[in-house]
Amino acid sequence: MSTTLNLTESIEEDDFAPGAQMSFLAHLDELRRRIVRSVVFVVVALFGCWFVSDYIYNFLAVPIKTALAEAQRRQLPVRGFAGEMPAVSLASLQEGMLCKYTFAEPIKLGQSTVPLGTTVAARVAHDADGRKVLLMEEPLIVGHTLLPVGTLLPFDFAAAPPDELTGADEKLIVNTAMEPFSLYVKVSLYAAVCLALPFLLWQIWGFISPGLHPHERGYVMPFISLSSISFFIGAAFAYYVLFPPAAIYLLSLGKDFKLYLKADDYFDFIILIMLAMGIVFQMPAVTYVLSRIGLVTASFLIRSWRVSSVVIAGAAAVLSPTNDVLNMLLFAAPMVVLYMISILVAWLCGKQRVSPV
Repeated sequence: MSTTLNLTESIEEDDFAPGAQMSFLAHLDELRRRIVRSVVFVVVALFGCWFVSDYIYNFLAVPIKTALAEAQRRQLPVRGFAGEMPAVSLASLQEGMLCKYTFAEPIKLGQSTVPLGTTVAARVAHDADGRKVLLMEEPLIVGHTLLPVGTLLPFDFAAAPPDELTGADEKLIVNTAMEPFSLYVKVSLYAAVCLALPFLLWQIWGFISPGLHPHERGYVMPFISLSSISFFIGAAFAYYVLFPPAAIYLLSLGKDFKLYLKADDYFDFIILIMLAMGIVFQMPAVTYVLSRIGLVTASFLIRSWRVSSVVIAGAAAVLSPTNDVLNMLLFAAPMVVLYMISILVAWLCGKQRVSPV
């Protein structure tokens, strides 16, 4: 017992001290501690993300729903007898005007669910607060329920018009009853990992820092800050810039088919691209640390531009979901820019690796 206590005290007090030589068992013990802390932090973040998993799901589904709407709908101009007609603003509708209202999605009115695509005559009116509303101008039978004349229709004149109206054709499909639950867990887990990224980087740095000189350990905060910001910028770049044109191109090839996209396949696809670009955008952060330590210099990066170009081209071909040149160039362009930024970072922050006296 005494021997065990002495060994534990030796590991805790001596092996983790600055400048101490850690034994193999001490390395394993430190790695175990860092992994346990990281897992606990991610699990806590996972529980937090679970309560907003539906918002995360809908946010990640926007690009594919927009691409589906564009791939499956024909866009024709509004034409009259004299040619193309200008668009009419809803604000120009006056009280008492009659029109037709089409339900763009299934809506539950009272105890009845009105199916998608149902059309009913409507009249423009004002409610007690003076707001413009639409009222049914004819009775509507839904199942065994009668919706009378004057029923308020679910339309908000004051709301901003959506970019795309999505219907049943733009919804992703699932095959089992448990798949929605597993999808929400998946998106919550990935969101938790992204939120926990600064803490995870802190744990990684804490594990490798004993092998660095004391003055080199001061680079931890710039590295964690720059790396976290770069990761989120890379994920956002993939979501807003890279993925939409790739999805539109891929779905445009299926115009002759009825498109049914599995939700699980789609989320694996977009999350992989976002994570990959988040990692790619770490280039300046990693270069900063390596240049401060003295392992990488600007001249070395400049001399290695040929090899780097081949690596960037190969990475773009692997990461791009399509095989056309334009999309691959779209993936390669930010990597080239990041490489140039890395050269600048190495030039500004680089120094000779000098051991402290």
